[in-house]
Amino acid sequence: MVASPHDHMKVLERVPVSKPPFEYGDLKKAIPPHCFKHSLIRSFSSVFRDVLTICILYYVASNYIPIFPRFLSYIAWPLYWIAQGTMFGCLWTIGHECGHRGFSGNQLLDDTVGFLLHSFVLTPYFSFKYSHRRHHAHTNSLEFDEMHVPKHKSDTLLATILNNPIGVVVRIVVRITIGYPLYLIFNHSGRKYEGMASHLYPQSPIFNDSERVQIYLSDIGIFVVLYTYYRMVLTKGAMWAFYLYGAPWVVMGGILIVLTYLQHSHPSIAHYDSTEWNWLRGALWTIDRDLGFLNMIVHDVPRNHVVHHLFPSIPHYHALEATEAIKPILGDYYKYDGTPIMKALWREMKECIYVESDNGEKETGVYWFKSIT
Repeated sequence: MVASPHDHMKVLERVPVSKPPFEYGDLKKAIPPHCFKHSLIRSFSSVFRDVLTICILYYVASNYIPIFPRFLSYIAWPLYWIAQGTMFGCLWTIGHECGHRGFSGNQLLDDTVGFLLHSFVLTPYFSFKYSHRRHHAHTNSLEFDEMHVPKHKSDTLLATILNNPIGVVVRIVVRITIGYPLYLIFNHSGRKYEGMASHLYPQSPIFNDSERVQIYLSDIGIFVVLYTYYRMVLTKGAMWAFYLYGAPWVVMGGILIVLTYLQHSHPSIAHYDSTEWNWLRGALWTIDRDLGFLNMIVHDVPRNHVVHHLFPSIPHYHALEATEAIKPILGDYYKYDGTPIMKALWREMKECIYVESDNGEKETGVYWFKSIT
């Protein structure tokens, strides 16, 4: 079915910023109780599926692509990178769920599984867990949100220079290729801190003193995987190591950055300063997206992001049912955009440049995305 111009305009309609006619408890009551229960069998089945698929892809790529005719290898390698990068992203998703105690509900087991999975995909588990927890605690707060923090008009010099089709392409390519390592290493697009803000630096202002020992542990996990990669380089060569692991990791980072950006950036959603922000208001204004047939592969995460922010410990295999349960209550306070992902990325990169109150300098506490005209 072709979307009508009316449907397009409705997607871009601003969300209501008045007090919702429902309470948090109303949403929780609407969700079937079993959605909050964890199943070790289902959780570990997801891990097993992802690990098995990764192993199969690695085996096929390492044993068969090198014997393909050269022209076929030019097609096969990128297909492998996309497929394997997607599966790395699936493992990352389960690790992220562990950080919310959405894997088993047992903190020790969840942290153990999450640490192993996130370390494998070069993500510092505890570092991300703690900064991500604060993101959930301060979603859409201009002062305290931790990721994809929008710019103010005074910070848009680079976007102004690149305010043309070629510039948008450059910004998209940079975001996809190096956006994820920039976020982990330098907290790029994250909250502004005094001092060196990095997910890899235990003394970073992102963390408090009680968390720093676990940040060291996260770094050890990253070091072990990097050392394994280094040994692969020595035995198989740098190109081989990059083709089998490095390139898929870059694809994974691109997928994560694009999806999380699109779940938190949209012309219709509001951000708030401390005079207007509250937790429910901030948590409501995230966007559910749709990846079509890929939803099932990536554990159905993109189209259940709103319910994830409201109830982050709900496991992924119950999230769609929970989403459907609260949608009638949310009404206009629920935001879904089925625009194809790359089309949406192009639109948001052009339209969501900075946030500003509708009254400009006369601030109201409610800020909306603006484009550079």
